[in-house]
Amino acid sequence: MRLTQIVTALVVTLGTLSSTLFAPTATYAQSRNAAACDLPHASGVSAQQLMSGQQQRGYRLFVPDGYDGHQRMPLVLDLHGSGGTSDGQARTSMFEDVAAKEHFIVATLDAVDKRWNVPVVEGRPDDVKYVSDVIDHVAAHVCTDLARVYSTGMSGGARMTSLLGCKLGNRIAAIAPVSGLRTPGDGCVARAVPVLTFHGLADPQNPYAGHVPGRNNEWIESVPDALDGWARHDGCKAGAILEDPPGPLSTMHYDGCKPGSEVRIIRIDGLGHQWTHKEVDTTAVMWQFFKSHTLN
Repeated sequence: MRLTQIVTALVVTLGTLSSTLFAPTATYAQSRNAAACDLPHASGVSAQQLMSGQQQRGYRLFVPDGYDGHQRMPLVLDLHGSGGTSDGQARTSMFEDVAAKEHFIVATLDAVDKRWNVPVVEGRPDDVKYVSDVIDHVAAHVCTDLARVYSTGMSGGARMTSLLGCKLGNRIAAIAPVSGLRTPGDGCVARAVPVLTFHGLADPQNPYAGHVPGRNNEWIESVPDALDGWARHDGCKAGAILEDPPGPLSTMHYDGCKPGSEVRIIRIDGLGHQWTHKEVDTTAVMWQFFKSHTLN
């Protein structure tokens, strides 16, 4: 099924996801035609290396066919779960397939020892700086639209993406954690950050209800509490609005958020700890969400 058909079917099913949410805006078109650069780069997948925090780090870079070295493209940052790898996450999310069709860059990142430093522990790598350094590294080698940088991740990568939305909200236009949304926390940038998250209601690893002991504060608040934290950060009206039509998909969202922002969850009944392409095409819907948002 084509991407537009998938998104249209989801909109009809959920009822609450308006067609305007997923429509490319004039700003998006203008951004794609931003001032050209001159950065030749081979298309396809490549392994990249950089120094971050006096440590050698790497990431997987995907550049779509047809890249001409001149047109600036959006960038999606894709973060693996705890114990995972960039190659595994690329297979899980399949973001490179979407990028090949939609013409954007994907950087799939690697944590040291396969675990992101979140909650932040002193003495472990500064992964916020690493992600910021990756953005700079990509932009130095591939024509990148820095107003359209987005972050997603699965599980531990979702928790890290939540932290990035807090700390790098002035560099990342929108975030979409999967099975791991956490509250913004302290010391966040002031900007209201658009948030779309996905969570299985039968997730045994990161339960929707939260409050899992013995995880070093990784999974304390419930997912609704985390969503509410982002709603407060984005200046939304109090009280989530639930839409629960027949079927496995339901949504919660907030009204009255600051201009350019939104806070929304897609919940999947019966789904465990998983990035699904079945009940909902997570990646396709996420990309439509991303491309409706840009940094001012």
